[in-house]
Amino acid sequence: MAKQNERFTFDISLSVLNHLGRNLYRSFVTVLGEAISNAWDADAENVWIYIDKDADSFVIKDDGQGMNAEDFQSKFLKIGYSKRKDSSKSAQKGRPFIGRKGIGKLALLSCAETITVISRMKNGEYVGGVIDNSDLDQAIMDDLSSRQYQLGLIEYDKVKKFTANHSHGTIVYFENIKEGIRKSIDHLKKLVALNFRFSLLDESFNIWLDGELITHENLGGLADHTQFLWTINEIDDPYLASLKNVKKKYKKKLQSDLPIRGFIASVEKPLNLKIMSTEEKAGVDLLVNGRLREKDILKHIPTARIVESYLYGQIHFDGLDEESKDRFTSSREGIIADDDKFQSLLSDLRNILLPQIIEDWDVWRIEIGREGDDDNPRLSKKARKSRALYSVVSEEYSLPEEVDTKDKVGQWVKDLADDAQFNFSSYAECFVSENLIRKYIEDKKIPLSKEAQDEVDTRKKNEDNSKNIGNVSIDIRKSGGDLGYLSMDFLAYLVDKDDPVKKASLSRDAKEYKPMRDALAHTSLLTDLAKNKLTTVYENIKGRLRTLLSSK
Repeated sequence: MAKQNERFTFDISLSVLNHLGRNLYRSFVTVLGEAISNAWDADAENVWIYIDKDADSFVIKDDGQGMNAEDFQSKFLKIGYSKRKDSSKSAQKGRPFIGRKGIGKLALLSCAETITVISRMKNGEYVGGVIDNSDLDQAIMDDLSSRQYQLGLIEYDKVKKFTANHSHGTIVYFENIKEGIRKSIDHLKKLVALNFRFSLLDESFNIWLDGELITHENLGGLADHTQFLWTINEIDDPYLASLKNVKKKYKKKLQSDLPIRGFIASVEKPLNLKIMSTEEKAGVDLLVNGRLREKDILKHIPTARIVESYLYGQIHFDGLDEESKDRFTSSREGIIADDDKFQSLLSDLRNILLPQIIEDWDVWRIEIGREGDDDNPRLSKKARKSRALYSVVSEEYSLPEEVDTKDKVGQWVKDLADDAQFNFSSYAECFVSENLIRKYIEDKKIPLSKEAQDEVDTRKKNEDNSKNIGNVSIDIRKSGGDLGYLSMDFLAYLVDKDDPVKKASLSRDAKEYKPMRDALAHTSLLTDLAKNKLTTVYENIKGRLRTLLSSK
């Protein structure tokens, strides 16, 4: 029986580690991120990552402030301890703390069988311990309390090569990675560069992987294939300077009333967003105080427009990190979906920023001779397809860089694009309409008029003369029939004669159609008035032809 006024305390079972998130952290990059974030918060200037794929192990080492025995026990091993209790910024460098709840360190337990943690303050001794997940699992099964479980003793021989010249900071050694280290070193370098942008934006903080300093240059493949760039508010990022293939006319500054900054860029092909040969790809990511907090935020506001599959970038929204409110999910890998500030960001993207980007993208893609956004009503489907066909054909006249006339010829090709867009589609209209009339005449067994037969005979004779001059002995026209020698004016007269009583006829429209049609067939460039006339008359022809073809 309890004594009166006896005091009681909580006794936490180790199973709470699993409930809090020991098994929530599945991504190897997430584990790296937690260790790197701890180093940032500890005012480290360098983080070194050493990978041993053969041994399925890796080490993360930093030169931060380090810990003494009291810090290691009461801060690092205290699940739920938050550095923000005393301040929102680091002591020496005044960096905004990335860590928040004090449970992110559980990520360090998620990917390896054994984790050794050692740390030392300047002029201090190493302190730390070993966490063996098999022992921890057994302790959880035995329902031990946190006070009953002790970390293993450090085997310094395992980490001695990493302690050399290490005067202060923390070293975490991961042994027997649960799923192995499947990614190549080059791939991991790209992932680190892509996911930990604060290391690229802050000159006082560096990340090294197997002795190589990770910088924006590790994303060179992505940069080389970038075509367009939109910056949002003011952003100073060395990566943007590496986008040397983006011409000035294809860079645009966008403004947002929200306290955000960042950039969105577009690549040549969606395939360019893939990180090497894996399924992982770059997207438009959300960062808070330099740490990745939500990958590919466009998934929250899908537009079903093709442009989305070409975009990547980063939005920095430090205002999401407030002392009074935690906006991050328990796994620390995302933002709470219905958070008011997060929703305001998505609304700004959906209603203001993305519409501008989608419109610019379509215009710029067409300008550089690539297919744009088929769902944009700015151009008709026929215009888009004829433009795309011209782009494919004109590429065959692209000259090598060393040719002096490359730029001049390139400009000639570009100058023809608008006319080609009209001519290509108009020729297709001529081709379809005239061949349909030929099919109709054959089906109805309509005989040729004397005038039509004379035209056929004249054209056959001219063709024979041309073949003789050119020493051509092969058949040129697929059909041996006479109809293939007749153009719209003769064909129209056979099926729908001009009649003063009628208000409209195919032959009447064909007479107006002929001058522009002949110029078009000879690849001439038409005046704007001629283009308008040809378009109007063709609409009449199309309407009349549809009526004829529909009649019984």
